[in-house]
Amino acid sequence: MKKLFLAGALALGLLFSMNSITLAGPQHPAKLPDSANIISPLSAREIAQKVYDRDLGDDVTTKASMALISRNGRTRVREFSTYSKDYGPVIKQMVRFTTPADIAGTGFLSIENDDGSTEQFLYLPALGRTRRIVSSQKNRSFVNTDFTYEDMQRRRPEAWKYTSNGSESIDNTDCFIITSTAKTETDTAYSKIKSWIMKDFFMPLKVELWDKKGRHTKSYKVLRFKKIQDIMTETEVVMKNLKKGHQTVIKSISVTYNQNLTDNIFSKRHLEEW
Repeated sequence: MKKLFLAGALALGLLFSMNSITLAGPQHPAKLPDSANIISPLSAREIAQKVYDRDLGDDVTTKASMALISRNGRTRVREFSTYSKDYGPVIKQMVRFTTPADIAGTGFLSIENDDGSTEQFLYLPALGRTRRIVSSQKNRSFVNTDFTYEDMQRRRPEAWKYTSNGSESIDNTDCFIITSTAKTETDTAYSKIKSWIMKDFFMPLKVELWDKKGRHTKSYKVLRFKKIQDIMTETEVVMKNLKKGHQTVIKSISVTYNQNLTDNIFSKRHLEEW
């Protein structure tokens, strides 16, 4: 069975999904074993597919903090929980903010469909109702972060074209470098995405994003990672908006994989239960 890809939302690896929200306890990255140097040559398309199919358990529960940092260094801190579950070919995810008071209760639900589309819903306690995020809104900021609603959904490999750009070491970790270019029919705010992919575990460690006008507008990086329950997991990530000089840093508090989460978590009814 295909496993969760939860790098992304925020998470948010950003190559095919913004599920970097699904993080675990912090730890400095360690140098990977020599096996990274003996992986058979892969095409850029094959690397992209391995990123998309990366094993991240049958479900995962995460608690994390988020720092919103302005150009002048002003920082606002939030805490939130995420719940994600693999349903074979599709994934469902719930995000719930818990602090501070002005955002507590705000919830986000993402449901993939068999046809490859993704439905997204945002619950705002002040309004007491859920609103659907339509396609024209997916390039907007996700609750004032440097991630967009598009970043909060997986990017299907077949919707992009790929070019290999060799390899490079990122913080003593060997990485493939690939460039993803949107196909004409692909609904996206990005024209190009360049990614540095960890050779052993196919985790994106660094991602650069270009808008439709060909401008390098955002950069994402995994700052820390470690194995949790034998699953390589991002533990601290940052997304930078290069135009605004703003950044969003996400750090994990706890993570638990494979708890057999109940299906009712991933419903609009549960989204409004606050």
